[in-house]
Amino acid sequence: MPELLRPSYHRTRLRPRMFHIGLGAFAKAHVLVFHDDMLRRTESDWGVVAARLHSGVAELDLLDEADGIYTVGEMSGDDIALRQVGAIVKTLHPARDGIEALIAQVADPDLCLITLTITEKGYCLKDGRLDRYHPAIEKDLASPDRPESAIGLITEGLRRRWRAGLPPLTILSCDNLPSNGELCYAAIRDFADHLDAGFGNWVREACRFPSSMVDRITPAMTQASHKQLAEVLGRPDANGILCEPFRQWVIEDDFAGERPAWDLVGAELVDDVAPFEKMKLRLLNGSHSFLAYAGALAGLETISDCMLEPDLLRACRQLMLEEQAPTLDMPYGVDIALYADTLIDRFSNSALHHKTVQIATDGSQKLPQRLLAPVRDHLKTGRAWPLTALAIAGWMHYCRGRSEQGGNLPLNDPLSARIKTIASETDGAKYVEELLTLSEIFSTDLPASVIFSTRIQTAYDQLRSEGVLKSVAAALSPA
Repeated sequence: MPELLRPSYHRTRLRPRMFHIGLGAFAKAHVLVFHDDMLRRTESDWGVVAARLHSGVAELDLLDEADGIYTVGEMSGDDIALRQVGAIVKTLHPARDGIEALIAQVADPDLCLITLTITEKGYCLKDGRLDRYHPAIEKDLASPDRPESAIGLITEGLRRRWRAGLPPLTILSCDNLPSNGELCYAAIRDFADHLDAGFGNWVREACRFPSSMVDRITPAMTQASHKQLAEVLGRPDANGILCEPFRQWVIEDDFAGERPAWDLVGAELVDDVAPFEKMKLRLLNGSHSFLAYAGALAGLETISDCMLEPDLLRACRQLMLEEQAPTLDMPYGVDIALYADTLIDRFSNSALHHKTVQIATDGSQKLPQRLLAPVRDHLKTGRAWPLTALAIAGWMHYCRGRSEQGGNLPLNDPLSARIKTIASETDGAKYVEELLTLSEIFSTDLPASVIFSTRIQTAYDQLRSEGVLKSVAAALSPA
């Protein structure tokens, strides 16, 4: 049985300095693990209050019964490293504690920082601005003292701080969104402006909304994974989670006041998060999509299964270093080759069971940033992009719903109805041509490019005639 790493700090000294909204598996595996490491390294009194706004009352009750302590199991192959996290000092839920308790927490004089994992939907945005016609936002603007949304809650709490002359806060988004700090700022700024112009100016001038890039694969807990954790722990932990060993957190160093010393435990404090976001989107997410479509078409169930195919492994690394990396402009000292090798190791982790069909979901939303943006760079510079073409054509092939073995491939996508109609009415060159008319994905510039449309058509024909593995092998550079 592996050793259990318990909190080494005195939990009684922790005060409610940080408020995390949207507590779920990822926050427990990422944000709070970094914070727990910081508490182990320092004499910090930064305790965490954790909240959920909608579902999850029962989960928070279970966490309270465990005095806020839960187990994290870091999985690598057949090994699991165990640790307890003890950073949480209190939990809150509006259905259990009342919304006033959450507003009061934002307005608490001890509080310095709010962290968020509320998903993209939680920001209630439309075209980069607050969606004032969003049902929850409409209600919150009409009754700001009884908010339902995270944005309404935070803004009302900030307004009380402003009225009381309390220090401003830093609101740090930890959601997997590019420019997440700017999006969070836009939502809260617009809400504050609606309430009071003077308050809106205070939000602009005093509060801070740094962007961050987060990364750690944290599969949803299932009955099987709870059983797995209980077996290695020696007892059940209803609050426990399993995740990969790797974790990364890049944070824009722009805080309104004090901040936790996360930089002592591996977080990277930088002037600009954008280059790191782009590196992740193109190297990690782009190659993930490539493997998802290629692997699913070839009948491979998980990403780690893909890594057992030598040509797919070579192609993944080649895509990252020869087709994606040249489109990046990284700060001095960033080792892209090392990052790519780390990704290969992560993708090869058989303990994660990351299914190809799961990663293949929402392709219409993922392709533009992960694969099509680099293609635009290649078209400008004249660089070759054979594996990127196979990835895009692989998505098209996947959308027809059948693997090479005849298995069903589920199409879970916001544009699924239109894509299925195209697939049912066309095939071959006409099918590719019709998919390229989906301007939500390809805009108008790429379909207008003869080079682009021809290469995608060629790659699609190759996948259909030769199959995935032969097509990938043909695109590999000489060893």
